[in-house]
Amino acid sequence: MPLKNQAMLITYADSLGSNLNDLQKVLQGPLKDVVGGVHILPFFPSSGDRGFAPMDYTKVDPAFGSWADVNALAKDYYLMFDFMVNHISAQSPYFQDFLAKKDASEYADLFIRYKDFWPNGEPTEEQVDLIYKRKPRAPYRMAEFADGSAEKVWCTFDEQQVDLDVTTPTTRKFIKNNLTFLSEQGASIIRLDAFAYANKKIGTNCFFVEPEIWETLKECTDVLDAHNVSVLPEIHEHYTIQLKIAEHDYYVYDFALPMLVLHTLFSGRVDRLVHWMEICPRKQFTTLDTHDGIGVVDVKDLMSDEEIEAAREALYAQGANVKKKYSSAEYNNLDIYQINCTYYSALGNNDQAYLLARVLQCFAPGIPQIYYVGLLAGENDIELLEHTKEGRNINRHYYTLAEIEREVQRDVVQQLFNLLKFRNTSRAFDGEFAVKALDANEMEITWHNAAERTSAVMRADTQAKTFSIVETVDGVSREILL
Repeated sequence: MPLKNQAMLITYADSLGSNLNDLQKVLQGPLKDVVGGVHILPFFPSSGDRGFAPMDYTKVDPAFGSWADVNALAKDYYLMFDFMVNHISAQSPYFQDFLAKKDASEYADLFIRYKDFWPNGEPTEEQVDLIYKRKPRAPYRMAEFADGSAEKVWCTFDEQQVDLDVTTPTTRKFIKNNLTFLSEQGASIIRLDAFAYANKKIGTNCFFVEPEIWETLKECTDVLDAHNVSVLPEIHEHYTIQLKIAEHDYYVYDFALPMLVLHTLFSGRVDRLVHWMEICPRKQFTTLDTHDGIGVVDVKDLMSDEEIEAAREALYAQGANVKKKYSSAEYNNLDIYQINCTYYSALGNNDQAYLLARVLQCFAPGIPQIYYVGLLAGENDIELLEHTKEGRNINRHYYTLAEIEREVQRDVVQQLFNLLKFRNTSRAFDGEFAVKALDANEMEITWHNAAERTSAVMRADTQAKTFSIVETVDGVSREILL
């Protein structure tokens, strides 16, 4: 199914019910007409990181269902799948074959071996310091071979996620084969996870390495273009990287929006948000929440350091059941630039503020993605957090079918559903975008589709947390009441 300008749900295969079949029931029942697309977070057999250490892209984890279940979803929704271009599971047949056969393995060239990458087999202290890394030391894990020998291989993230060498023919074939397979399973768009880490080069920080990163992106795009599948590089970093990717006509993420909206609603000031909406890419997916935390690094220079810190402190002060320690090493948080909290709880479980946040997202340029917890205005799951001591699990609640039936009855959830249904069906959002500040605390967003003689105007008072929406079709105006 072709990609549509309709809201997309982000969910794990076992978060709305216990499997893909349950997800289908929820989408056709309580969530009917609420979303037009679904990003199913990694549903492949995996050895860690809630699916992001995939072992085999050609299989669906049997606990979730089968390809038939995925194909059934593809008939009614445009789907997004993940491809971890940077790494593969340490338990995958590829890495296990490498451990068993070492140099004789047909997959030996899939991985970045320190002995081959660094001139003396080891990086200097200066080279390690230069690397944009997720560990307090050089990014590696030990590969312990069947013959009793051992060596270091590049490993950016968890030890279960072994980095791939995207420069070798072996890896290029691996990427092509898997992207081709996923394209044939109903994907409308492939998300390239951890994309900016994929290229490594001595003398650089090994993050978004140019021009090599563009070559890797083009190789992926060429494969997907042949199947009319779009590509979405996933990068959390300075907003200018998103602008740069957008200049090449790729879809990007608006990861700056979550903190900007929080700042706007905490301070009441609209200037920072209006400025970003004026300059942000138009071909993008917007987010307020994802399976990870609320990103902070993405808004640097869109907000001052003082404003960023004020928004963070306001979140901890005004948010519900959120503490700084939940985003610390005590709860396995290695990314100091993310805050672990649901978006609803970040706004103090305040229905009015939360609904305005979603209105701002739906009227922002781009296609809105709504994480499943956010779609149900979910509060922080302290019980799951404390049970697992995993900070990100505060925003990864498992909903039963009975629980979903209860949650969708809440007024704030029904109002959000009505908003998304309007966003999915109004032709205004296929038109031209304009935004302006009316005063320090008020803003106006207009979408105008001349060809369809349709416009939608949203005015918001971010101090009072109020808004109005008026749609005009063929000269007849009506207020949209949620």
